[in-house]
Amino acid sequence: MPFGEYVDAVADAFRMHTEGQSVSPPPMHIPADGGGFHVKAGSLPIGSGYTAIKVNGNFPNNRTARGLPTIQGAILLFDTSTGSPVALLDSIEITIKRTGAATAVAARYLARAESQVATIFGCGTQGRVQLAALRHVLDIRRVFLCDADNAAAEAFASEISDDGLDVDVPVKPKLAARASDVVVTCTSSHAAFLGTADVRAGTFIAAIGADNPEKSEIEPALMVKARVVTDLTEQCTYMGDLHHAIRSGAMRAADVYAELGELVAGRKPGRTASHEITLFDGCGIGLQDVAASARAFQLACANGTAKALALQ
Repeated sequence: MPFGEYVDAVADAFRMHTEGQSVSPPPMHIPADGGGFHVKAGSLPIGSGYTAIKVNGNFPNNRTARGLPTIQGAILLFDTSTGSPVALLDSIEITIKRTGAATAVAARYLARAESQVATIFGCGTQGRVQLAALRHVLDIRRVFLCDADNAAAEAFASEISDDGLDVDVPVKPKLAARASDVVVTCTSSHAAFLGTADVRAGTFIAAIGADNPEKSEIEPALMVKARVVTDLTEQCTYMGDLHHAIRSGAMRAADVYAELGELVAGRKPGRTASHEITLFDGCGIGLQDVAASARAFQLACANGTAKALALQ
């Protein structure tokens, strides 16, 4: 499925949620040795209506220890009007691409249109999609790539060296962040590492790594300083960087400026001044999975690539 389809589908999902047309239950987290599982679900009135339930395993050491993907799982898609299961999808690509799509939607409203320099913390598969997401909506010319594993950053840089970008793996990542118009954090960090001294006025930050209660990337003081937009505020209060800012006493849920759907639906403006620091706290919601899965299913049916299975 082309990336633009993900972006359009996810934008529609956020809008429908704001308009009260969605069902979005809280996610479930199941801890396990070396990782854990999360279950996300949701329902949207796309066509006759679709409901999706996703189960993902997230094991950060898989790639180095076992040669397996960090994230593995499946999505079961139902026709809401009949209760029938209509598709079983591998969740790896859906999860990766719909996460990047949310950043693309957020950047439309929260980044300065003239942004050209980006820093990406986290050079795994999600880092690659995040760069694609930024380039989908912004004219990114220069990118700094940062990772705890310097070899991962160098490998990413080598991959895109002929892609029309000025690419650098900085010795001092925080100085690179301060020189950037856009900063993306997509790591598995359990300790906040980006603070107020690390970003300049006018920066857009996409904080998307904290997808469970233990993960943290953004210092509470920076959350306070920024105009914060969430994918779903209620979910971010117990997983996401908002969760840690609230626990520290630095913020309340009421301090969040908006949910992304409010911007898409035109109920609130996005960035209103060039000097604002804007921050998208995206911990990933089930509605993104529903929207992306339904779009993929519809396209597969339309072009004849879906494989039919009989469930007896």
